[in-house]
Amino acid sequence: MEFQAISDSKRDYLPLLLLGDEQEDMINRYLDRGTLWALVDGGLLRAVCVVTEEGGGDFEIKNLAVAPESQRRGYGRAMVEHTARQCRGKRLLAGTGDSPLTVPFYEACGFREDHRIPDFFTENYDHPIFEAGRQLTDMVVLVREL
Repeated sequence: MEFQAISDSKRDYLPLLLLGDEQEDMINRYLDRGTLWALVDGGLLRAVCVVTEEGGGDFEIKNLAVAPESQRRGYGRAMVEHTARQCRGKRLLAGTGDSPLTVPFYEACGFREDHRIPDFFTENYDHPIFEAGRQLTDMVVLVREL
């Protein structure tokens, strides 16, 4: 398992990034200012993560995506742990929809709910977003102490 920091051609990873954030203009808001990590295992791209420095010792996972054929094999957790080791600050945040798939994943990785941003998905995306049969409306902001 190898983690690679990607500085050039970040948009080459867009197909996988769109699994974590399905609207390209939203990805464009953070991709250039964030650090893009790629996880490669067995010669295959397994996962990507974009993390940004938000000031005050806070870092935020803006996008975490695991290739469909590599899901539920520990790559997402490995990416979170790698990201946490790389961040030199106080807290690591992750904003996500109130989904029965993603919130429990982050909680299992040591995050706890900090607050919510009401109507984030309905106000910032040009189409309704559904995950696990549930329409996402509020952003759940989770935090993990570093």
